[in-house]
Amino acid sequence: MLVGGTSADVGILHEHLWTGATVITAVRTVGSAAVAAWGALEGSLTLLVVALGIYWVGDILDGTWARLRRCETRIGAVLDIFSDRFNAGAFYVGLAWLQPDLAPAVFVYLAEFMVVDTFLSIAFLAWPIRSPNYFYVVDRTIWLWNWSKPAKAVNSALFAVLLLVTGWMEVALAIALALLVLKCWSVARLLRIGLPLPDPVTTHVA
Repeated sequence: MLVGGTSADVGILHEHLWTGATVITAVRTVGSAAVAAWGALEGSLTLLVVALGIYWVGDILDGTWARLRRCETRIGAVLDIFSDRFNAGAFYVGLAWLQPDLAPAVFVYLAEFMVVDTFLSIAFLAWPIRSPNYFYVVDRTIWLWNWSKPAKAVNSALFAVLLLVTGWMEVALAIALALLVLKCWSVARLLRIGLPLPDPVTTHVA
């Protein structure tokens, strides 16, 4: 049961692959990955940071464009989710390549973000909502800890900024483990709610 929003507020509007938002997603994904690969090849932390910046700015732009132009789609949301993981993975693997002492924290974070959080993020597809940004109509607590604006900032920016500014592997590892626990708790809560079963498929025999 959905609460706290109408179909017009959170429901599916239309579905197209190519919208202004998905074009921005595609451009920032390719651009960020290319610069990250260049940074790893050249051994340049500066280029890796530029790649991270392209990813973050592009991620803000595609979501903002989709909301302002009312072209939010579930296709776009899924594309954004997987593109985020690709760009984050490119940056963090490059960072671990350049600074191997950070690898323990980096790989715990990648396990959290690329596996557990991916499952959590695509779970919205089980309900008739446009993206995880509207998950508050399913469960406000899960939304608050994962997709509210403060949660997004902590889940993505805090870890990267801490690593880049301080280089403190132990503190970063503690944050990555805390995020992993949070995501596992969120998945457990999601499973207690239960994913709705899809309607049975009707087979038409000619």
